[in-house]
Amino acid sequence: MDIGAAFRNLHENTFIIPNPWDVGTAKLLAHLGFKALATTSAGFAFSRGLPDGGVPFDMTIAHCKEIVSATELPVSADLEHGKGDSADSAAETIFAAEKAGLAGCSIEDSTGDLAKPIYEFGHAVERVAAAAEAARSLSRDFVFTARAENFLWGVRDLDDTIRRLQAFEKAGADVLYAPALPDVETVRTVCASVSKPVNVLVRPGFTADALRDAGAKRLSLGSKLTTAAFGAVRKAAREMLDGGSFEFSRDEMPFAELQKLFS
Repeated sequence: MDIGAAFRNLHENTFIIPNPWDVGTAKLLAHLGFKALATTSAGFAFSRGLPDGGVPFDMTIAHCKEIVSATELPVSADLEHGKGDSADSAAETIFAAEKAGLAGCSIEDSTGDLAKPIYEFGHAVERVAAAAEAARSLSRDFVFTARAENFLWGVRDLDDTIRRLQAFEKAGADVLYAPALPDVETVRTVCASVSKPVNVLVRPGFTADALRDAGAKRLSLGSKLTTAAFGAVRKAAREMLDGGSFEFSRDEMPFAELQKLFS
């Protein structure tokens, strides 16, 4: 069974897919027992001192290769809106992802343009269709996820989001994803509206059991592990600067454990 087929089979049940932002966190998460990993565009960008959306495509693909080389687990990539705006560029994105050794990837219907953040419906569907056709043309299995970004960009239009996901499903996407859904009942409505597996971006208040009961198959964290790590560093820095104490180190992962993991 190839890596793409192994990744596809995971979607038969509900599973959590965490998002490392570098080789070290990829190795740690694999060691802890997760079944697959996904890259995070924002997490990687922040680790490079860049804003989300500020990493060139070639650098993103190079990062994907690093994560793939760090683990034997299937890795799916957050490739934002891909190599460019055209349908052809969406197909080229799939070919680049497969060459990097990825088991799958996601492509968004967001443009990267703050003035007009979401692609027009017809064009978004054309891009998904081209990407899906490219994925089917590969010599091995590859799991293509199509993302409807309305809620992530403050467009709280559930009807349009479902309309897009249904069109993406018809166009050939393997997994459907509308990040930033606000509650479990909305997740349930989305899952009931399509027949392909649905990825859900987790948030405080969600539980794996509730999302499984709502019909979600893949539970991803996006940049949440990265922002949690930055939050821990900020908390430690404030403790040192404001109080002159170092109690934060009580919560550290032991040096010897990390040394053993990476040896």
